[in-house]
Amino acid sequence: MKSKDLILRFVLGGLAVMLSYLVSVVLPWKLLAGMFAAFPAVMVTAVMVVGQENGSRKAAQIAQGAFYGMLGCAVCVLTVLVFLNWRPYWWLSILFGIVLWFGSAVVIARMKDWVTQQHKHKAAAAPAAARAAGDL
Repeated sequence: MKSKDLILRFVLGGLAVMLSYLVSVVLPWKLLAGMFAAFPAVMVTAVMVVGQENGSRKAAQIAQGAFYGMLGCAVCVLTVLVFLNWRPYWWLSILFGIVLWFGSAVVIARMKDWVTQQHKHKAAAAPAAARAAGDL
């Protein structure tokens, strides 16, 4: 990875964090600050850098992985929210959320791969079944 790419990721990520903080301080709507906290600066930067270096096909692979990671983010946020309402240990709720973020993203990606394989298997078996039915 080039130092230019690292600097770009650092600047964009830092800007997203700073904007989230400023929104939380300036605006009375804390919910809006939470929305900015979920800004996908890492994904946008990763797709941009990979796209510039390796083209759109590789950038699309990064975006697909980000999709599963974003679904995992929903699991993470729900975990943190539920745990914080159950027990007042913010640090433990974040830890559980991060573990479930990664685990759920991997499980969702594996489920998608399994469904895709099942679909391909059925599609490949359909012509053979049609031929066999015609032979009867």
